[in-house]
Amino acid sequence: MTETFDYVIVGGGTAGCVLADRLSAAGNRSVLMLEAGGRARHPWITIPAGFSKLLTNPAYNWRFRTEPEEATGGRVIAVPRGKGLGGSTLINGMIYVRGQPQDYDQWAQAGCTGWGFEDVLPYFRRIEDFAGPADPLRARGGPLPIVEVAERPALAEAFIAAAEAAGYPRNPDYNGPSQDGFGYYQVNQRGGRRVSAADAYLAPALRRPNLAVRTDAHVLRLTFEGDRATGVVARIGGEERSFSARAEVILAAGAAQTPQLLELSGIGDPAILSSLGIPVRHAAPGVGANYIDHYCTRMNWRVKQPVTLNEATRGYRLALAVAQYAATRRGILTLGTGLAHGFVRTRPGLAGPDVQYFFMHASYANAAERKLDTEPGMTVGVTQLRPQSRGSIHAASPDPLTPPVIRPNFLATEEDRRAMVEGMKIARHIVAQAPMDPFRAHELNPGPDCRTDADWLAFARRDGQTIYHICGTCRMGRDERAVTDPELRVRGLRGLRVADASIMPDIVSGNTQAAVFMIAEKAADLIKAA
Repeated sequence: MTETFDYVIVGGGTAGCVLADRLSAAGNRSVLMLEAGGRARHPWITIPAGFSKLLTNPAYNWRFRTEPEEATGGRVIAVPRGKGLGGSTLINGMIYVRGQPQDYDQWAQAGCTGWGFEDVLPYFRRIEDFAGPADPLRARGGPLPIVEVAERPALAEAFIAAAEAAGYPRNPDYNGPSQDGFGYYQVNQRGGRRVSAADAYLAPALRRPNLAVRTDAHVLRLTFEGDRATGVVARIGGEERSFSARAEVILAAGAAQTPQLLELSGIGDPAILSSLGIPVRHAAPGVGANYIDHYCTRMNWRVKQPVTLNEATRGYRLALAVAQYAATRRGILTLGTGLAHGFVRTRPGLAGPDVQYFFMHASYANAAERKLDTEPGMTVGVTQLRPQSRGSIHAASPDPLTPPVIRPNFLATEEDRRAMVEGMKIARHIVAQAPMDPFRAHELNPGPDCRTDADWLAFARRDGQTIYHICGTCRMGRDERAVTDPELRVRGLRGLRVADASIMPDIVSGNTQAAVFMIAEKAADLIKAA
């Protein structure tokens, strides 16, 4: 039997939850959302610091890996992607960054009409319930609570003061008029608890009779009549089941799995499809290309005083922290991946910052798995905001359960290498300032022997990681290699849209979850207006 709905949404992550809510709200259209993972039941999900416990859990993370590449030392790099209702908002660091206005203005100037900053600002405002001061750029009353990190450890205050001593401003709201400067990150939390996309959008919608949600439903392929998408085939409980869409199929499976699903359905570069033995239904050479991500190095210092998370998360101190959190929803268990932020320009003449910092009063023995050192330490993560390098994500096999092949091509351009090197030099300069003197012992990574640009670049190649902001693999635009048009329709096909991070023509200047919320909000309006 085939079940029929007006809209079929593939993916129950960030974008999928927003779409399920907004498309079902009027009550006059039936909506089905299919999610390959399950429901978010693990107790660590609501505790912000619990991300470190879930980052390698296959129930909540697809645990993708890159192919080894020479430019990053032949290493296999972890690419976590959230699994289950809420997607990556179940396991991410909760950092909420819109990016710079020019990010979106450049999308519009490249042909993506309707995606300039003034066009998308109403959607950002629709999303948020911002706890900060009133500002025309911010809003209250939206479904997603946005608060500033509550903890103010002395080491973080010293880091911000050191940045000021180095000539950088303190910025209380990087999502406001200017991104430049240092301060504390904004996160999607309420009362010291993580608020996922499922909490904010899906939970209120589940009681609607016109919304159906199926979990543990792995979509295998799209179905078509001619050039029109008619539905999907999914595996549920070991059986293949068909679902049809009267109006549209909307892909919200994320920048790794949306291009993979298109290719498995015969939509993609004919040469790649041929190599996989998949018949070509629709030639779309841009599918899986234009993969962009933020590459991050983590510089570490030993700290003189026992004031870091390294020792606060062990023994009786951890027990005290757990008791504090249980009683007050405060303390170190409210922390995610970033405490203090920094956005800087590495050279004159830039329209906005090109490097972002993530300061934590912790240091990792294993950064990919978030295992902390045993002695006091601190970390400054350094990432280039607008990388020029482009990679790819493609299906590895006709088998839908085989993970896609991820080739990031990090540090492929001279500008990317220059910005990373300069960003790390600036971080070292900031930590060398007087406000850090009571805390700074010595630099661990890359260490004092790192002096030349070649040394810095070698460190970046050897130790850098993705920070899980994959996007761009179904790029929107108007040229022949664009996969989607500015209305997010798959070019050359009917009844099929993409609404997730894969549609970004270029990456935004910061963590990508806020932009994905915005994309889904705008997509819902585009779909309802069709």
